[in-house]
Amino acid sequence: MIQNIDGKQVRDMFVSGANNLKNHKDLVDKLNVFPVPDGDTGTNMSLTISCAIKELNKVEKDDIGQLGKALSKGSLMGARGNSGVILSQIIRGIAQSIDGKEILTSMDIAKALKNGSDIAYKAVIKPVEGTILTVVRESSEYALKAAVLEEDIIEFMKLLVKEANNSLNRTPELLHALKEAGVVDSGGKGLVLVYEGMLKSLEGQFVESQEVQTSETSAVQVENKISTEDIKFQYCTEFILETDKISDLKMRDIMIKYGDSLVVVGDDGIIKVHVHTNTPGTVLQEALAYGQLLTIKIENMKLQHENKVIKDAQEDKEVSEQAAVSEEPKEFGFIATSMGQGLAKIFKDFGVDHIIEGGQTMNPSTEDFMNAIEKMNAHNIIILPNNSNIIMAANQAKDLSDKNIIVIPTKNVSQAFAALVNFDADLTIEENEANMVEALSTVKSGQVTYAVRNTVINDVEVKEGNIIGLGEGKLLSAGDNIDEITTNLIESLVDEDSAIITLFYGEDIKEEQAEALRESLEEKFEDIDIELYYGGQPIYYYLVSVE
Repeated sequence: MIQNIDGKQVRDMFVSGANNLKNHKDLVDKLNVFPVPDGDTGTNMSLTISCAIKELNKVEKDDIGQLGKALSKGSLMGARGNSGVILSQIIRGIAQSIDGKEILTSMDIAKALKNGSDIAYKAVIKPVEGTILTVVRESSEYALKAAVLEEDIIEFMKLLVKEANNSLNRTPELLHALKEAGVVDSGGKGLVLVYEGMLKSLEGQFVESQEVQTSETSAVQVENKISTEDIKFQYCTEFILETDKISDLKMRDIMIKYGDSLVVVGDDGIIKVHVHTNTPGTVLQEALAYGQLLTIKIENMKLQHENKVIKDAQEDKEVSEQAAVSEEPKEFGFIATSMGQGLAKIFKDFGVDHIIEGGQTMNPSTEDFMNAIEKMNAHNIIILPNNSNIIMAANQAKDLSDKNIIVIPTKNVSQAFAALVNFDADLTIEENEANMVEALSTVKSGQVTYAVRNTVINDVEVKEGNIIGLGEGKLLSAGDNIDEITTNLIESLVDEDSAIITLFYGEDIKEEQAEALRESLEEKFEDIDIELYYGGQPIYYYLVSVE
């Protein structure tokens, strides 16, 4: 019998739970209601809790309070998608409850889970039952009762897992869309997987990650064995940064995306960074956002154009430093999420300052938004998430930032462009927010993609591989012809007040194919203007807006 657990066991439980979710994230991804190839709940939750574990690993002592704070911080910054944000809030609530404790009993765990549930519900403006929220609430309420009767933590966790699965299996009865699609809630499934991994750890069956591990250490070891021609990252870049804005650990997290062989050490406001990268100028500019560079060293590891590289990097540094000193803050700055080079260019043409790469297949994290916000030199910053699954992460960044942030709840790029058209620099931020939000209702949107499984939704029978049309959040049609499905979709969105139809064609559509469709639509909708743009977005053949 185990009547209490210590910090070491708490650490192992969370790592095992995270690994179990990571190992089964593809299964969770496939539980999407719509059979589109962008199922990302499992990926989002896994990335969120992986960030929590990354922060956990920085804590040397097995102090329960410190471990909880690390988990909370990591999950908060790493939160991706609605499911990831909710999971981060559950972890935050757990961390608050266990703070200051040296050991945990079954009742302590139950109270922590209940606090996690309460915090998560508070974070969602309009909680929907039949989701991860239901699973965490019902399982935590049951846990409080079970803890009274069961002091053995292993037996208690078995009861928790059983009830969480029961709650998960009930989600289709609470949410019609799940029942119609024949699936359980994906976020709830992700939470159950975490619970199951925790239980396995207590039972002595610690879940190891099945993914291939890559690290800075392994990268360095491999590098010594490869030839010059195989060097992936060409420039050995070193610099010393003087800063009071960022820790060495945070700098390490930022720099890891730029290359390999990363080493970051710091002490007393001085951080030394070594990284192999293909973009030394960008690396230096990133660092300059947090302080001044004391030394710079760049070497071409392929021994090509060494002098020019160093000169360019130094020029980049000088330009960045000059900009940091001379640039006056703007009244308004814009951040938008976008997928596809074409869409990014259009956003830039609309005056958007910073584009965060991401969308359906990879939702940006709270930290991605925080990094973008930090780079913005503006009194008022307007964020356009452009995806319903990204809005919560954007709002979480807003809450964490001390800058004046406005999140316009755009669910797609069509709404974003409508909002931008209605922006007026001569108005106040409050007036602009009202106008931009109002503009969202003036545009109807749709998407054309392909199905990844068989299902029946809205009485529409869908087979794997079918082309499907989605309009205003509903599956409207399925078939084998992209142009036909797109035309039918537009026809369902058009009404007597419609004046403009805009199509953004994706990376899998050739320009001549898109032009041919436009000509066909011009014949069909003679009184409506048809506009066609290259979006370059993955997954979606066409993004459609009707105004």
